[in-house]
Amino acid sequence: MKKTNIFIAGLTLLLLCGCAKEQPQKSIKIGLSIPTQREERWVRDLAQLRKEAAALGVELLVEVSNNDSARQLVQCDNLLAQNITVLILAPHDATAAAAIVQKAHAQGVKVISYDRLILNADVDLYVSFDNVKVGEIQGRYISRLVPRGNYVVLAGAPTDNNATLFRQGAMNILRPLAERGYIQIIMDQAVKDWEPSEAMKLMEKALAANNGDIQAVLAPNDGTAGGVIQTLNRYKLTGLVQVTGQDAEAAAARRIVEGSQAMTVFKDTRQLAAAAFGAAMNFASGGDAPVNASVPNGKIDVPSLLLIPVAVDRTNIGKVLVESGYLTREEVYGPAPRQ
Repeated sequence: MKKTNIFIAGLTLLLLCGCAKEQPQKSIKIGLSIPTQREERWVRDLAQLRKEAAALGVELLVEVSNNDSARQLVQCDNLLAQNITVLILAPHDATAAAAIVQKAHAQGVKVISYDRLILNADVDLYVSFDNVKVGEIQGRYISRLVPRGNYVVLAGAPTDNNATLFRQGAMNILRPLAERGYIQIIMDQAVKDWEPSEAMKLMEKALAANNGDIQAVLAPNDGTAGGVIQTLNRYKLTGLVQVTGQDAEAAAARRIVEGSQAMTVFKDTRQLAAAAFGAAMNFASGGDAPVNASVPNGKIDVPSLLLIPVAVDRTNIGKVLVESGYLTREEVYGPAPRQ
């Protein structure tokens, strides 16, 4: 299926997701558990989900686990004790979250796995982006920009199944190039909890071990890209080493315009939140949520609604991020010069 057709189909599904908005919502409570508010993209997710709930007059009960799986389990127990109708769950630990699904189902509460896939559980719906494609976009972009040279490949948190999918996609592109000798992967490491400080340490180690001879870094998201670039700044290699990203954070957009980061992958959190909340309302009204894929999680093939990620660089950043209203012109390009 062509990208255009997939996009149109995705929009149709999103509209279908909203069909439950005409249903009465008096007794509906939606529970939301997310892993963090330390990253800009998760701040945007929460703001958009609150906006969806407010527009419908639906009560949204929110918990943030601060990247602590035990805390997330306790918080979800608290949400379930408040008689929620549906639980939207973005797991910190994809495996540990299976226990939450089991408890929710014991109370007749359906679970939507939001952005990150919950493993080894009978999840009712997975709403995310095509995360293997995200990694392929990163791998394809960086390998075209740097067809030969030494690469650092960083992956996201080991507890996050999305990190596994991102890396799988990236290595679909990079592994054949390494096997042919076009590129050399001189470091391949996960970044604990997606922490920029951890990415800084790993980049410091890679540069020291290779006398600064590195041409490309596959950073899994914009936060880790920022950490990598801080280290490159100290080595006076900013802009000389090409760095990927993901999430279209405002700071990353500015780095792309300035030339210190090559690209990011835009996953529109407005679409993601609307799709998840629409599906939750369908479930709450006794209906089914639309799907366009299934994704195995170790126990079942989870019915899934996957949205389309988009590569963003200096050539299309204004059109994709500014004209769409996702970021302001000032966030991307800085304040306009005084007249």
